[in-house]
Amino acid sequence: MRPKVYVTKLIPEEGLNIINEVADTKVWKGEAPPPREVLLEEVQGVDGLVSLLTDKIDAELMEKAKNLKIVSNYAVGFDNIDIKEATRRGIMITNTPGVLTETTADLAFALIMATARRLVEADKYVRAGRWKTWGPMLMLGQDLYGATLGLIGLGRIGYAVAKRAKGFDMNVIYYSNHRKEEAEKELGIKCVDLEQLLRESDFVSLHVPLTPETKHLINKNTLSLMKKTAILINTSRGPVVDEHALYEALVNKKIYAAGLDVMDPEPPSSDNPLLKLDNVIVLPHIGSASIKTRTKMAIMAAENLVVGLKGEIPRNLVNVEVLKK
Repeated sequence: MRPKVYVTKLIPEEGLNIINEVADTKVWKGEAPPPREVLLEEVQGVDGLVSLLTDKIDAELMEKAKNLKIVSNYAVGFDNIDIKEATRRGIMITNTPGVLTETTADLAFALIMATARRLVEADKYVRAGRWKTWGPMLMLGQDLYGATLGLIGLGRIGYAVAKRAKGFDMNVIYYSNHRKEEAEKELGIKCVDLEQLLRESDFVSLHVPLTPETKHLINKNTLSLMKKTAILINTSRGPVVDEHALYEALVNKKIYAAGLDVMDPEPPSSDNPLLKLDNVIVLPHIGSASIKTRTKMAIMAAENLVVGLKGEIPRNLVNVEVLKK
């Protein structure tokens, strides 16, 4: 008898084809994530689940999905999943690391450039018919060349952003719980404490997972340490930034601008005050959104799932402790 699989969002067909070869598959095709009540109903009787960050995989869901063997998260992060509960129940959890590193780093650097040179604001200026002539004071922005980039977190994506920054002759400093001496030698970057990074950086780029320690890491106090000309970039997770504090810092010109690929919540409400500011660029969580990368993610997620359904060990197993079960 073929296993049953539920996929919570339509993914590239290259991944679905792999799953369909071994399982009876049902896919939620709505633009929004499946409503909670739908998800709880659909997981009953499934052996495998392909989930997104927008899906809450908790004890309640696992209790409904009594046959569940594996959850393949279509993402690098997995803060949407109760890992401890899954491990306790003997459910394997996998993710899709590595394949989206370069694409997400490209997007982070695109935000750095777009915020520094006010590209979105300038585009709107032209479209509104406000461009009348060239002027020496028109749309002045910030330079990247020779500026200091501060990376909070130096995992795969942070490292890739640092490499790009060196191509612009930027001075790169970083803050991490674990010093990366090899990266320091390879890229000529420097490890500093968080306060020093915030005080010295012209650009602060966030590359940390969402944990209880990193929630609202960027808040009123940390924002107050930044330069008035500094720019904040977030391609990690929305809750890492206290959005109310960020709004106040931007309105009161405590910092220069912000580029956000992630929000809290997602999507933001239409009356979110950050959306009204010209010195903020907000993107719909598209860090990994290239055709090539999203396809690779789909294939990896599918392969993780299929291996787990066979009772074997997936390459990208998050909760290795589950093997003791």
